[in-house]
Amino acid sequence: MSATSNLIDDAPLTRFHKKLTFFASGGPFIDGYALSIIGIALITMAPGLDLSPAEVGLVGAASLVGIFFGGAVFGWLTDKIGRHKMYIADLIALALFSVLNGFATDIWQVVLCRFFLGMAIGADYPIATSLLAEFLPKKHRGRLLGATFVVWAIGAAAAYAVGYLLRDAGPDAWRFMVASPAVFAIITLLCRLGTPESPRWLLSRGRRDEADAVIKKVYGSQYGLSDITSDSEGLQRQGSFLDIFRGQFWKRTLFVSIFWTAQVIPLFAVYTFAPDLLTSFGMHGDANLYGGSFLISMLFVVGGIPGLWLVEKIGRRKLLLWTFGIIVVALAIPAFIPNVEAAPLFIALAIFALASGASSFLEVVYPNELFPTEIRATAVGFGTAISRVGSAASTYLMALAIVSFGAAGSLLIGAIISLVGLVATFLLAPETANKSLHELTSEKQPPAPSDPKINEGSLS
Repeated sequence: MSATSNLIDDAPLTRFHKKLTFFASGGPFIDGYALSIIGIALITMAPGLDLSPAEVGLVGAASLVGIFFGGAVFGWLTDKIGRHKMYIADLIALALFSVLNGFATDIWQVVLCRFFLGMAIGADYPIATSLLAEFLPKKHRGRLLGATFVVWAIGAAAAYAVGYLLRDAGPDAWRFMVASPAVFAIITLLCRLGTPESPRWLLSRGRRDEADAVIKKVYGSQYGLSDITSDSEGLQRQGSFLDIFRGQFWKRTLFVSIFWTAQVIPLFAVYTFAPDLLTSFGMHGDANLYGGSFLISMLFVVGGIPGLWLVEKIGRRKLLLWTFGIIVVALAIPAFIPNVEAAPLFIALAIFALASGASSFLEVVYPNELFPTEIRATAVGFGTAISRVGSAASTYLMALAIVSFGAAGSLLIGAIISLVGLVATFLLAPETANKSLHELTSEKQPPAPSDPKINEGSLS
């Protein structure tokens, strides 16, 4: 291979990349599933534990608060001790606290389990996506990173399907629902065993022999460290948490924090309390509540299909601007329709799901591309954490918002928040499509790439 080429960034897509993408998708799937199943579980949990409206909001928000701490703490820890160890440990925690949640007998136990479950979910974002980003070739990075997050909606849809099947399991149906994420966590854990450590991270820690061994295992014995370019030149040293606020990175951190928060506030409010929101539209019965919630989840998946094509075709920035704009208009219109009925409200929610699905995956694409190896997981974790401050508050207040402002008013609040994201994207968002991680995190321009011939890697 040419000395001017970068093996990882310029490699063709192989079976190794596809398997790694699939395994990384397990975390977002569990996230979507666990955060959505609670909305259905509350139908039997609330009367079973005699929960007040405030306690219902607390249960809904607990996991989001946990994601805040999990993202912030474990993102930084992942940059310190490596991707692979954390890649396995967080799934063990996911399974454990899901099972314990099923045995809860009091509100404080439910809240505590949901909080620790959220910490494990928050940890998986910086762990799995950083590892994946550091292996993916630049031509496919946005699409495959994005695909892991589109799986979030598949998890949410699966939660509504499981909730529907368990709805007649009696007053303790909620116990089976909140424990069920453990099944998917164990499956994902078994799949991830044997995944190699990131050679970029190993190189950033000076572990050159180990990095060279991974390169040979994944790409072939004829390759080594001389065939890759580190993206560590943005810092020239081991990173610290404060580095995401220094130099060229503070503006990137600000952008990621604002756009990510603006995306997830309406998203989590809708998915956590979809049945309640549809009830406020005047929709009743299993077909409307379960079926409607399932349909909204599937529209998110459907929206992701053109989004994953457009992310490489028109770029990250344009895709984010257009989808924020569509969401603002769709969620705002019902507020200006006198005596608005269920149909316009549901259509607005459906358009929101399609547009959100087309770009929400940029939450894991942008931060992984904008920061170097030493602080990549830290940046993803920080973005995850900050976004969950707003989403936790919105989830806690969602039930009160429906009562105070009505369905149309609640959607209008989502439109205003999305407008903030639109403005931040217009002012701060860079374009990162089809650029190497080295190019994006260094002032230097990388040399012209060539197309290497790479062996089909495996995760065995």
